[in-house]
Amino acid sequence: MVSVGHSLSQRRQCSLLQLARSSLYYQPRQESAENLALMKLIDKQFLKTPWYGSRQMARHLQRQNHKVGRHRVRRLMRLMR
Repeated sequence: MVSVGHSLSQRRQCSLLQLARSSLYYQPRQESAENLALMKLIDKQFLKTPWYGSRQMARHLQRQNHKVGRHRVRRLMRLMR
């Protein structure tokens, strides 16, 4: 939070900014090793077939015996841009 000349408590600052105080302490998690491995497979396949969307990519990974769903693949593809 911003340090102001007048000392406003964090509670007051969050109230003024309409933020939940819990968001101050949020630490994002890193991706799991399994998701990183899936992202490598997605990237490799996407270079071969750039027209694949999340549905086709999920089917491709399922054919390779990976237990993934379309929404997980979509999230990972979005994360990779």
